[in-house]
Amino acid sequence: MTLPPVPPYRVFLVDDHGVFRSGVRAELSRENDMEIVGEAGGVAEAIAGINKTKPHVVLLDVHMPDGGGVAVLRGIDSGPVCLALSVSDAAEDVIAVIRGGARGYVTKTISGSELADGVRRVAGGDAVFGPRLAGFVLDSFTGKSAAPEPQLDPELDSLTPRELEVLRLLARGYTYREIAEELVISVKTVETHASNVLRKTQQSNRNALTRWAHRRQID
Repeated sequence: MTLPPVPPYRVFLVDDHGVFRSGVRAELSRENDMEIVGEAGGVAEAIAGINKTKPHVVLLDVHMPDGGGVAVLRGIDSGPVCLALSVSDAAEDVIAVIRGGARGYVTKTISGSELADGVRRVAGGDAVFGPRLAGFVLDSFTGKSAAPEPQLDPELDSLTPRELEVLRLLARGYTYREIAEELVISVKTVETHASNVLRKTQQSNRNALTRWAHRRQID
């Protein structure tokens, strides 16, 4: 049986937004038992960095180009435990990375102290989830999910992962500025994604888009 690591915990950050990585690094650097040993903004860079630095814990973004968090999980050597850190709280995202080997899943609304505690817990062998997210995993692995089998939806399937993130936040009533802050991107970029979402879903305005999203239980 492998013993849990002794602090300081060596942490590697993976997220395609540099500003967000900077914020997480600043939060965890305040902790006496945390050491940031590397960071990456893409899949290939992450795999190479993780295999080189041998961290105890990887904080892993779910949606990135070239395969996202699942691709990182497939490419890294055994050893570090991975804690997914994502803006998405969708069941399919949670289940995909847990099946891929992640030890837990938290959303980017988490506080710095809660995130540090999550790092400690996964390093010590615990699984870390919010109650709702844990339910997704239990339902998936026990086969008791009440969710219907997914149906083909060409309009929804045409959205990129980032456009889907923007759609979820729009459906929750976020303003463009709030979405920009949540995803750590510019307001102009949010506007571009929102325009693409409206075009791809064939909706005429935001109110219609919100109703469209709610009918598909996207929130």
